[in-house]
Amino acid sequence: MVDFYPPLSPYDHGFLDTGDGNRVYYEQLGNPDGKPALNVHGGPGSGASRQPTRAWDPERYRVIRFDQRNCGRSTPHAADPAADMSLNTTQHLIDDMERLREHLGIEKWLLNGASWGSTLILAYAQQHPERVSEMVIPAVTTTRRSEIDWLYRGAGRFYPEAWDRFRDGVPEQERTGDLLAAYARLMENPDRAVREKAAADWLAWEDAVISNEPNGVPGMYSDREIDAQIAFVRICAQFFSNGAWLEEDQLLRDAHKLAGIPAVLVHGRHDMGSPVQTAWKLAKAWPGARLHIIEDSGHAGSDTMGQTVRAAIEEFKNR
Repeated sequence: MVDFYPPLSPYDHGFLDTGDGNRVYYEQLGNPDGKPALNVHGGPGSGASRQPTRAWDPERYRVIRFDQRNCGRSTPHAADPAADMSLNTTQHLIDDMERLREHLGIEKWLLNGASWGSTLILAYAQQHPERVSEMVIPAVTTTRRSEIDWLYRGAGRFYPEAWDRFRDGVPEQERTGDLLAAYARLMENPDRAVREKAAADWLAWEDAVISNEPNGVPGMYSDREIDAQIAFVRICAQFFSNGAWLEEDQLLRDAHKLAGIPAVLVHGRHDMGSPVQTAWKLAKAWPGARLHIIEDSGHAGSDTMGQTVRAAIEEFKNR
C-alpha cells in the first residue's frame, strides 16, 4: 500500500496570458527542482482541485495544476455569457499546455489526467511526444462520438426515468434530435434562469450515471456552486456536441505515436459512463502502456484505484 504524503499546498501561482483575451490560472506545488508533473483536470470545465494534494512526493516532484479555459480561476469565466466560447476547443487547450510548459521552462513533464483529462493529455502527447516523460491515466476516455453517445444516450437504458428527465430538459421540438447541441444552445441563452435550469438538468443526469457504482458519491457533479455548474455544463455541451473537434478513433488510431512513453492506465470495471472497453483498446494499441482494471471501482474511483494511481506516481518519481 502506498501511503499519502503530508498535504502539499502551492508555493507559486500566476496567470498565463494566451494572447487572445484569455488568462489561464496555474499553480506549482512540491519541489521547484523536482521532476515536473502536470495534473490535468476533467470535465471539461471542472477546474483544478483547490485542495492540497497528498499523492505526490514533495521532495521528488514539481507538480503543476491549471484551470483550463473559462473555468475555475481562469478568465473570462464561462458563467459570464459574454465569454467567447469559440476560443475554447481541444486545440486551444493543447496550445495552452505547451505555452505553459515553455513559460515554466520545463523540457519534459509527466502527464496525469482522468476522464476528460485523459483525452486532453492523450491529444497533447500525440502532438508533442518529445515533451512527455511518462503518463498516469485513471478513468480512460478518448471522447469518440461513440463514447459521447453512450454516456448521454446509451446509458439511458439502465436509468430510463433519469434519461427521460434529461431529454425533457430541452424544448419539445428538439427532443428527437441532437440533445447535446440543444443543451449547448440553452447554455447560450441570455436568460440566466434558462442557463441555470439547463445546467441542473444536465448535472442530474451525470449524477444518475454514477449513482449505482460501488463508490458512487451522491451529487458528485451537481454539488458545486451555481457559477461553476453553469461553466461546467456550458463547456461540456460545447465540447461534446462537437465531438471535441477530434476525428472518430483519432486517439486510438494514433496511439503508435506514444511508443516509448511509459504509461499506467487505471480503469474501474464498473465505470458506467466510460466503459472499460476504451481503456482496453488503448492499452492494446499503445506499446509501453500497462492497464490495471479495478474491480471495486467505477468512474468515481475507489481506495484501490487511488492506491494503484499513487503506486504509478511512485514508480515514475525516480525515472
